[in-house]
Amino acid sequence: MRNIIRKVHVFSICTFAFLLFGKNATAQYYYYYDNYFYSPVVYELGANIGAMNSLTDIGGKKGFGGKFVKDLNMGNTEFSAGVHFGALYNNTVGIRLEANFGRVSAYDSVLSNVPITDISRARYNRNLSFRSNITEIAILAEFHPLLAFIDWSSEGAGGPPRFSPYVVAGLGFFSFNPQANLNNRWVDLQPLSTEGQGFPEYPSRQKYKLNAMSFPVGLGVKYDLSAKFNMRAEFLYRTTNTDYLDDVSKTYIDEQAFYNNLSGANLINALALHDRQRGEYLPQSDPGKKRGNRKDKDQFFSFNIKVALLLARKR
Repeated sequence: MRNIIRKVHVFSICTFAFLLFGKNATAQYYYYYDNYFYSPVVYELGANIGAMNSLTDIGGKKGFGGKFVKDLNMGNTEFSAGVHFGALYNNTVGIRLEANFGRVSAYDSVLSNVPITDISRARYNRNLSFRSNITEIAILAEFHPLLAFIDWSSEGAGGPPRFSPYVVAGLGFFSFNPQANLNNRWVDLQPLSTEGQGFPEYPSRQKYKLNAMSFPVGLGVKYDLSAKFNMRAEFLYRTTNTDYLDDVSKTYIDEQAFYNNLSGANLINALALHDRQRGEYLPQSDPGKKRGNRKDKDQFFSFNIKVALLLARKR
């Protein structure tokens, strides 16, 4: 009798252990055909291609300058690309480091069809333009609200959905170098001090640096193609701490300052590029006349398609 009871106890313990660990093991399987174990942390290594554009003092739409869509010239959209490495915890919160490469550009000539009586005609007459390559390093945090509030881990739920919208925000550091086209040559604008930056005649205008901080925020959607690959569509909007992405910020200066501080090719280029109304549209602008809007910092943004290899998922 004791042997029977002992066997029953052993059987009961084994059955309980099987049910306990069997249930946990079942819950640990990922949802792709039950071939992959669930991992709390998933790493991903990926790349992206997309488009980049900017909002600066140059270009825009008719009327007074506005915010974002109001002043956006879609025709200035340029190509961008990048790479990233990140980690996602419990399919809900993540962090990633990424490098992005692109170009931004703008032209006052885009306003050529604006009526001559429109206030924005002054920007067309200003006739400035620029392009700048962008290299950005950013650290971003992301949050998937649907996966945070849906109990996808419960038995029978089948695991997290493949489709997940998310929000993203972070901090970036980027380099830029505004250039203008002069006689079919691209000329670097920062060394020319087009608004008197670094000149003793304008002590409050310091030479601007060719790097700045960016503050990206955005929205995205993630779709798991398989247990090993995912795809994202993501929009990132960056405010920055520089107003010289386009080399335009304040007012025109006295032309004599260029003769006092520059020489050679820099002098010739500065005289030609600081005020492009002269000899092209209107007489030379008076010193102190508005050239840009120093109250608003420049911004740039991108839309990217990302594809990533997912790591740390075991069969």
